[in-house]
Amino acid sequence: MRAAWKTLRILLVACGGVSQVHADISGSARDVPFAMQLAALPLTALDHPANPATPAKVRLGRLLFFDPILSATREVACATCHHPDFGWADGRVTPIGVDGVGLGPARVALLASARPLLERNALSIVNTGFNGVVFGAAPDPATAPMFWDSRVAGLETQALVPLRSHEEMRGEVCAEGEVITRVVGAVSAIPEYRELFAAAFGRPAERAVTADTIAQAVAVFERSLVAPHSAFDRFQRGDRAALTAEARAGLKVFHEAGSILCHGGPMFSDFKVHFVGATERTAAVVRTPTLRNLLQTAPYMHDGSLRTLQDVLRFYEALGDRVSETLDGGDQSAPVPLDPLLQRLNLVADDFPALEAFLRALNDDAYDRSVPGRVPSGLPVAGNAAARR
Repeated sequence: MRAAWKTLRILLVACGGVSQVHADISGSARDVPFAMQLAALPLTALDHPANPATPAKVRLGRLLFFDPILSATREVACATCHHPDFGWADGRVTPIGVDGVGLGPARVALLASARPLLERNALSIVNTGFNGVVFGAAPDPATAPMFWDSRVAGLETQALVPLRSHEEMRGEVCAEGEVITRVVGAVSAIPEYRELFAAAFGRPAERAVTADTIAQAVAVFERSLVAPHSAFDRFQRGDRAALTAEARAGLKVFHEAGSILCHGGPMFSDFKVHFVGATERTAAVVRTPTLRNLLQTAPYMHDGSLRTLQDVLRFYEALGDRVSETLDGGDQSAPVPLDPLLQRLNLVADDFPALEAFLRALNDDAYDRSVPGRVPSGLPVAGNAAARR
């Protein structure tokens, strides 16, 4: 797999940094940073060098992802907030971890709980294996940015973070420093898991279940969830009929309005953090999210405050109208300065239909939605999805 990525990099660099789409539609890409040139996604994510993917690891990781045995409360799984029925997110404004019941938008917090709700919208894990990928550069899975604020690098590190989180999967059952030992003990106590770990990692069953192997199995499963066959990807690979005339017009708007300056590259993200002003709920410096598979991942923004693509476009149109005055005047009310790149943003409402057509062309419905029929712990698949009686 690493050889395939090396070949892709050579092909990208040989193109001189100008994607075929730009040559066809915009005529020039001189104003776009090299890393933000557009390209189709590779067909598979790159392996972590210390954690190569195998079918056995993918199968094991899927079971762990849907098994509430990974939570200290035994009531929530990773899939509680990242479920294939909702684009591997949850369709909510912000997620509810422990002390919630139901699944997806129907999930509600228990009235008796005083625990604060999470503040960040649940990101889809589809294409997470491509985090950090920019045009013409070799990706490094060990340093791939994770979470809205990029506070963690690499899926192997990220996989254990929700288990420790008080609001997500730990609850009041134990202290943060105890939870991983507790989870490893619970998983290793199940004979079926011991056998699956031994087969996946080539170790004796009694020593196969560790914090590292749990994280590695979940990470390999997450890297398997890719969606590289959107209309845009097919167009980039040579199918000139894959994009409609309206979508092509939308791509021209996307380029000329300045959206590509942050939302470029194969993942339509520069993977940098920016401050773009306050939404309805919060103001935060957050990583540029991917624009891929937007049709499955509403609501939008880091706080889930914008419910439709039209809402997002209107937000940025209004932002563009006021950003120059704010930056030039040195607005002291903002917690941090607005990103200077916003001065190059130029969205107008007349262009919204074409731009939406292009954004829809970044959608690929043919990703893996498989849910295991059971998990080795015998607990409910995906956690307490059904309301308590």
